[in-house]
Amino acid sequence: MRPRAYALAVFAAVMGTTATRLPAAEDPAFKDLTATIVLQGLPCDKVVSATRNSDSDYTATCQDGNRYHVFVDATGRVVVKKL
Repeated sequence: MRPRAYALAVFAAVMGTTATRLPAAEDPAFKDLTATIVLQGLPCDKVVSATRNSDSDYTATCQDGNRYHVFVDATGRVVVKKL
């Protein structure tokens, strides 16, 4: 599977969560967000908190202090932007 297709599949799994904000130990979707960020070539050792802004739109904070906006754009691609 191509890396972008894999990232999209991982992100789709993350979108299925109904939690708005949970501790990392309680939400396995944080592993999916971490994988999505890392697959985009950005540093993130572990997502420790995430906020769902809307469908396919999250703000994630990594253990190392990096913050990212993770979303699916109009063309269906996963986009990760450093905040």
